[in-house]
Amino acid sequence: MSDYLDFLQAEADIPEWPYPVRYGEENRLSSDVLVLGGGVAGIHAALTLARKGLRTVMVEKGGAKKAGSGGVGVDHWHYACTNPASKVTPEEFVEAMIEGMGEYECGIFDYINYKEGYETLLDCERLGVKIRDTEDEFKGADFRDEETKLLFSYDYQSKYDIRVPGGWNIRGPLLNEVKRLGVTICDRVMVTSLLTERGRQGARVVGATGVNTRTGEFYVFKAKATILCMSNVHRLWAFSTELKGSACMYDPNCIGDGHAMAWKAGATLTMMEKSRPEPGGFNYPDYGVANAANTWFACTIVDARGKEVPWVDRDGRILKAVAERYRPAPGQKFLLPPQALFGLKGPVYTYAGPRLIRDLSERIQNGEFVLPLFADLPSMPELERRAIFGLMIGNEGKTRVPIYDTYTRAGFDPDKDMLQAPVRSPRGYTNPTWWQSEAPSQWRDPGFGSHGGLVVDWDLRTSIEGLYAAGQQVFQGFGHSGAATSGRYAARNAAFYARDAEEPVVDRGQVEKEKARIYAPLANKKGLGWKELWGGIARIMQDYCGEYKQEETLRLGLRWIDEIREREAAETAARNPHELVRTLECFTRLTAGEMIMHASLARKASSAVLDFKRLDFPDLDPEEWNKFITLRLVNGEVKVDALPFRYWLKGTWASTYEENYERHARLR
Repeated sequence: MSDYLDFLQAEADIPEWPYPVRYGEENRLSSDVLVLGGGVAGIHAALTLARKGLRTVMVEKGGAKKAGSGGVGVDHWHYACTNPASKVTPEEFVEAMIEGMGEYECGIFDYINYKEGYETLLDCERLGVKIRDTEDEFKGADFRDEETKLLFSYDYQSKYDIRVPGGWNIRGPLLNEVKRLGVTICDRVMVTSLLTERGRQGARVVGATGVNTRTGEFYVFKAKATILCMSNVHRLWAFSTELKGSACMYDPNCIGDGHAMAWKAGATLTMMEKSRPEPGGFNYPDYGVANAANTWFACTIVDARGKEVPWVDRDGRILKAVAERYRPAPGQKFLLPPQALFGLKGPVYTYAGPRLIRDLSERIQNGEFVLPLFADLPSMPELERRAIFGLMIGNEGKTRVPIYDTYTRAGFDPDKDMLQAPVRSPRGYTNPTWWQSEAPSQWRDPGFGSHGGLVVDWDLRTSIEGLYAAGQQVFQGFGHSGAATSGRYAARNAAFYARDAEEPVVDRGQVEKEKARIYAPLANKKGLGWKELWGGIARIMQDYCGEYKQEETLRLGLRWIDEIREREAAETAARNPHELVRTLECFTRLTAGEMIMHASLARKASSAVLDFKRLDFPDLDPEEWNKFITLRLVNGEVKVDALPFRYWLKGTWASTYEENYERHARLR
């Protein structure tokens, strides 16, 4: 074995594996619809299917109790445009979002989210999730609607974004209902491949395979329809298993399994060239430091001498009152929340909301403001202060325990204490999320709220028959509410398809081939460990697909991936089910890196919107490249194509969102 594994065996007191090991033992499950991923999208999909009486199996790599990036809570429910207090329609908001993302947005996913978001939240309420200020704790607050007792964030005039007072407990009632309705839940099972009719790439999906992360047992799932509800590609450029901890924005189980499986099955993906800087494991805990965006919007910020950093509206007008920070500028109908503009280098004027002064970095540089900066919670109006630290920090899944509980037990009192922001270089304060450390420019990530994924139609069906997608499997799929609504919607269409679909037939040869692939690392007695393999893959991505890209470098990167797959990956050793799963994740990373490099080769132009830089094609966003670049595998060969912006309103589709939605929502 490698030096690392030799050292552990020789020097470390390694306990016996605590679970029975059953490599090769096969479990076979059949269902009408198979839900892959038990996070927010998966749990809502399973709930919808069970209510319709379909035999449903939900497979989750972790534990369904707190699965996925949103499984531990939500502080605000984005874009509930149909709530009674909202002054923005789904049609208005989808146009704003598409413009805000420079057209690189999935209008299908967005419209479903904006159209069904409030009804989905009401469904959570019916199951026991607290979504209103029923105890009148915030009575009289600017952000409270007195008639409905709903609490809002960001834009107090338009009222489309709802704070969730019981968001920390949003998972429990949903999971209890799914169990009550008889959904079969397979916890601790890593899905490794999609099964297709006759084992052919691009043919109808008829199920999936998996391996138990504790026992090593093999699973064969057969289904008439399958819904991918996994997450985006994460942690590909930076090797940081020990460093991430509470600074991990996404569930550490989310590494792009769904993207890789769909790619191998022949599905079409787009925007895989999109990425942004990623600090790897060197972040501060998310939302756990002084900040003025997202969950901390719109907190007062002061410098080390107590000088307040001004807030301005989209026109640069100084906002003197705290209340002005939560309203559109004169003549502006509504504003987009800050995270909706992450995809651009600068805000879109029409929808840009209040923010700290735009030249803060320069004014720090010239000494006008002295570091460190602080969140001045005590100076905020009482209800706003309690909303930020109590309501928001107390319900955001990644902050309730590590931030709210820990800081409170340690004596932090927002009525009296300020919270320091990290000390960064002056330019570092241009990023609104200050908990993210400044990282080497070669470290990337597909992006928070802006990423590539599967191309879908108005049924949320992928390009392959029988395969649907929800949540972050969809390109640009974003947010807790988006995952929830798309999970419900995809489930309705998958159910409609499954009722008339032919009984699936699993190709045994395809199963045996996958079985041999996933158990191969167990046969290696000498070789690398999974950590060395992951570290090597990360270095390849940094060197050959970093901030700046060009033809020769990308092709060398693809060559390296091929060579690693043929040699180092084939020699990687696994001694127990945990190491086996981590090794299989490295194989997924190789596939993800391959997809990203092929997409980067295909886009022969730079793009400010995609944060994509080609040294050999430096022109930014030339008109002929304003389109979605698509990729898929056909008989093992990469096929590149394109789709026009707003393809969902062109060709055979209706010309309006409402008409397409009515035809495909399956509400009746």
